[in-house]
Amino acid sequence: MYTAIIALALLSAVFGAVLGYAAVRFRVQGDPLVEKIDAILPQTQCGQCGFPGCRPYATAIAHGDADINQCPPGGVAGIRALAELLGREPKPLNPENGAEKPKRVAIIDEDICIGCTLCIQACPVDAILGAAKLMHTVIEAECTGCELCIPPCPVNCITMVSLKADPKTWKWPYPTIPLQQAEGAR
Repeated sequence: MYTAIIALALLSAVFGAVLGYAAVRFRVQGDPLVEKIDAILPQTQCGQCGFPGCRPYATAIAHGDADINQCPPGGVAGIRALAELLGREPKPLNPENGAEKPKRVAIIDEDICIGCTLCIQACPVDAILGAAKLMHTVIEAECTGCELCIPPCPVNCITMVSLKADPKTWKWPYPTIPLQQAEGAR
């Protein structure tokens, strides 16, 4: 019996050492530039940039496959931060991707909702709570305002409302200089 216990202990030690070595030797490191770009993006996962989320967009920027001015939720401040990080000139937001808007959240009119679950399936951040054939509601703290839940709703019970400024959501407005004026001043 002691022989079996010792054999299992030795096998465990050998396999543990092999796995430990493999973890160190074959470690896959992420691209630090992609990590920095992804940290600047707003993490709305809205797809307005033409990519399925912020991480793929960050990867495309890092590899030179996308421009820095395709993120409407990040707005001018995001473009400037990306330009500073990458050592490029800031550009105006690409109008093909949308316009910069204030932070908004989805609100579901629960009296009209038929419980079809199409909005739940469309939400990239799981901010909508509900079940089939029952009303749905939005978890406001989780909603990124991406508006992806609006098109699939068959009864148009979802509206977007601007967040009210309170001590938790209010931010000091930065002084803004239009990009055309800033470029002409140089």
